[in-house]
Amino acid sequence: MIERTDSFFVVDSEGSQTLREICIVDHNGQVVYEALIDEALADRARGLKISPLKEVLQNFWRITQGYLVIFHYAEHDCRVLRNSCLQVGIPWRPIKSQCTVELAKKKYPGLNSYSLEFLSKKFFLKIGDKYFNQGEAHRARYDTLFTYQLYNFLQNHNPLLKSMNCIINPFSSSRVDTPFQEHVDEKAIYHQEFEQLKTIIQQVKQDKNRQSKGVVVTGIPGSGKTHLMMRLTKEILEVNRVLFIRHPNNQDSVIYHIYSRILESFIYQIPGTSYSQLEFLLAHSFTKLISQMKNIRLTQKDQHIVDIINENPLNLYELLGAEGTDKKRDYWDHIEKRATEWWIEHYGIGGNSPEIIKGIIKFCRYTERYRQQTTARWLAGQELSEEDLQLLNLSNWQENLGKEGFSLEAISVFSKLSLLDEPLVMVFDQLEVLGLPQNQNLLLTFGEALKEIFTHVPNCLIILNLFPDRWQYFQSQWDSSVVERVGQYQINLTRPSNQLMGQILMAKANAMGIKLGDLFNEQEINTLSQSASIRHLINNASKIYSAKINGFGMSHTLTEGNEINNKSLDFEKRLSLVETSLVDLKTKIYDIGISLANFFAPEQNNPITSVFAENVSKSDDVSSFNSLIADNDSQKSFETQIKDFFQQNRQILREDYQKLQIITESDDIGKLKIILEAVSSVEIFKTDFLNLGRKRLPEHILIRTAQASTVIAFLHRSGGQFTTYIKNFNELVILERRHKFHLWRDQRQKAITGKVGREEIEKLNNSANGQFQLMEELDRIDFELLYLLTTAIYNQDLEMTMGQAWPIACGELKHNWLVKLLNHG
Repeated sequence: MIERTDSFFVVDSEGSQTLREICIVDHNGQVVYEALIDEALADRARGLKISPLKEVLQNFWRITQGYLVIFHYAEHDCRVLRNSCLQVGIPWRPIKSQCTVELAKKKYPGLNSYSLEFLSKKFFLKIGDKYFNQGEAHRARYDTLFTYQLYNFLQNHNPLLKSMNCIINPFSSSRVDTPFQEHVDEKAIYHQEFEQLKTIIQQVKQDKNRQSKGVVVTGIPGSGKTHLMMRLTKEILEVNRVLFIRHPNNQDSVIYHIYSRILESFIYQIPGTSYSQLEFLLAHSFTKLISQMKNIRLTQKDQHIVDIINENPLNLYELLGAEGTDKKRDYWDHIEKRATEWWIEHYGIGGNSPEIIKGIIKFCRYTERYRQQTTARWLAGQELSEEDLQLLNLSNWQENLGKEGFSLEAISVFSKLSLLDEPLVMVFDQLEVLGLPQNQNLLLTFGEALKEIFTHVPNCLIILNLFPDRWQYFQSQWDSSVVERVGQYQINLTRPSNQLMGQILMAKANAMGIKLGDLFNEQEINTLSQSASIRHLINNASKIYSAKINGFGMSHTLTEGNEINNKSLDFEKRLSLVETSLVDLKTKIYDIGISLANFFAPEQNNPITSVFAENVSKSDDVSSFNSLIADNDSQKSFETQIKDFFQQNRQILREDYQKLQIITESDDIGKLKIILEAVSSVEIFKTDFLNLGRKRLPEHILIRTAQASTVIAFLHRSGGQFTTYIKNFNELVILERRHKFHLWRDQRQKAITGKVGREEIEKLNNSANGQFQLMEELDRIDFELLYLLTTAIYNQDLEMTMGQAWPIACGELKHNWLVKLLNHG
């Protein structure tokens, strides 16, 4: 008879030479036959009657004939059945069988044991919500049911496992990096805090002076601060402009960094539309702009623009003529003229502000990507080539433009334009790195920058996301006037209730079209819901999910500790629960230890020094707690975390690579400094910088390793400034022959076409110790991955030290220029 592949039976036979007991379970897990032959087992048979051996064997063949039969140690079972058949005169027939021992060896080679007990415990298999109990083993019914569970686990015959294998892990992502990302959102979480933020935005709008207000949102790592900003952004983005600013990294250009990130947010395209936040701002502002002009007689053209905007503000970009036509050109020239007149009428002609207004209008009038990108670079204070200036009908900024003053003025222009619309929402995130001792001056400069913004920039809600201890540290460093403005409102995100934590899991599962109960049982859900933070909740759920489909077993940290006192449990089970509780205790001790270390050692003013410390004294409490947790994590776990981190962020970076971005030398050199400061605890090198008298040089760092000394420089500017800087750089290369020089330029920047610029590039490449290098997509993404890894460790998004992360990162990015430089000079 042909084997039926859609059905199978699982059989366990007890007996060393001949059959003493047997049980048969069908493919649905139901016991279809059970028999006892040996009278010696009758006292354990729970009412099972003794049956003749021949009758039992005949029933076995009747039930299993033509079906696949599953055994654990099939060779042993078949030998017992063959011997028994010979004993009673029944012909032996070959059995189409599979062995769960062999299946487990093939899928999971190298295990310490392949016994039914070991595998059942390793994979946390259960019968009736109970784990494998040695005291009940070696009874046919008990072993058959666990063999059935094991076979389903190994073969994925279980419908649950099949459904899990055909979808993406619903819990694979626990981090929200920017408010513009899309993640599953359970709105019951922090609903009150969310409404409070919206209320404060309205208070900014209702303030007759439109003074900016500050909010500090505090919460432990993984509590959902950035996620809350994501929800706020999603709800208000078509009304308010949301500006995301990651931490500054260069003390000399803090306000310029803030402005560059603000400008990047403004040119961010609002999901579901074809327009950027800046285009929304202008479209929603222009009607009020026209209505406020008292000294100018409005024309039919003005009235036509107002009429179409009143129907739909975005008609400003759709109903004023086709691209490239004289009609559209004429209308937009008129809009630029009116906007400039409005500014001068209300704020005067001084400074760079009228030109900035022109630049905003020019960005909005173009649909061609190159023109928008070039206008954005100009708005960022960058010099353009003569060709681009003619294309956009603009003039370069003055040669000695002070970037910090220019940036503050530009931020003020945007905010004053928003007075005609809705308040701006500035979100400062990933600020933990500013708490490092080497960044104290950077922190102070950032505080002063915030003071300037509050003074000169109206109509904004300024939000700082921080750990509670970082906020305490910032307050100890900043002037009281800064603290009072920044911390005018304070919102603390506390751990949600267990019920709400369960709702997060449910929302994640529902988003993938499956029920949470199909993934986890009630005990698992209850235990997960007790996780220390939202991030731990999602990470733990992800681990269990992966364990169930990959067979690595669930994390012991999820076992309920209250079973330890259950005297009915066997010793091994209780010991396992004790180990589980110790792991959970270590995590809690770590969190408490960080707070205690900061409380009792305020003079250090450094809550996260030990994150990167490798060789510190045993008296360093924070390091001790880090070590405590590090002992609980295997190197394989670190490798998995970093590989997953790189994979997820590499995808995001690739998607963002071609989007409009403001690329600056000061930002890149700041990122390089942050990376080097972190890696200095692992690799041996020194850093320095060079000068050439009073001549201006590209932003650079000199890195001295045991093998060589290398200058890494960035030069992203264009026009005459590029030529001036590279000439000076070439002069330095000739004077400092003992150093190697690498000058990087992002390939997305405008290509250098001028004769002198090209000659200087060739001169650098022909020198014995210099090289001009275009930073291509792979170079940029790998550089950004190293920076993101560094800040993720600083911000405790990854719970490991740089000493643990760096060797793995080097293996993953072994071809990266910075990794090769630090490893090999």
